[in-house]
Amino acid sequence: MADTLIKLAQIIEERKGSDPSSSYVALLQNSGLNKILEKVGEEAVETILAARDVEQSDDKSKLIYETADLWFHTLVMLSKLDLGPQEVLDELERRFGTSGLDEKASRKTS
Repeated sequence: MADTLIKLAQIIEERKGSDPSSSYVALLQNSGLNKILEKVGEEAVETILAARDVEQSDDKSKLIYETADLWFHTLVMLSKLDLGPQEVLDELERRFGTSGLDEKASRKTS
């Protein structure tokens, strides 16, 4: 999975400077951070709705599709802020061996 995210992040980096009329990534990058954040928010809502629908229909295909959109737009956001998936993967790795409840509690004190 990490290889796929890193490969996609590399493609996003390559397309950042492309012509916005021929690259969706370049269009988003040129539209600015607020537009990218709007897209992340929109995709998050669509992912939530698709997850809720799985309980009724048991069809997970839309949830998978919407989650892919959310991950993609999140990578575009990270790229805009000069970050990549590796920093997020490193943070997740750091959390291994730590109880989720302990990790969450530690955020309240820091």
